[in-house]
Amino acid sequence: MEDTPKRSDLEETNEGHALPVSETAGGEEKEERLPIKAPLRVLQHRTINKRFDWWAAVVLLESYAKKQVCLYLWQKKNGDWKRKQKFGIHSKEDWEMMKKAVESYIGELT
Repeated sequence: MEDTPKRSDLEETNEGHALPVSETAGGEEKEERLPIKAPLRVLQHRTINKRFDWWAAVVLLESYAKKQVCLYLWQKKNGDWKRKQKFGIHSKEDWEMMKKAVESYIGELT
């Protein structure tokens, strides 16, 4: 039986293919690959929620030599994950504006 490659080995040989999930919000390890294809290259990611055939994750990726942080939502249909939503954050300035706007409404949640 072959040993499972270390995360650092996977990153070096990634070449635009999705990496296995290695970090989740709950700290548990998973083997399933993110359903992200070339030319996007996954650098790091964190699963936020994965249940009831829905998968939400935050992904640091590189596309055409530019990095971005994306929020993804996939739905499993007929055994395959299909992207339903993707939201990209392209700069720290954009993130600060979004964070400030969201924080202004968070107090309204129960």
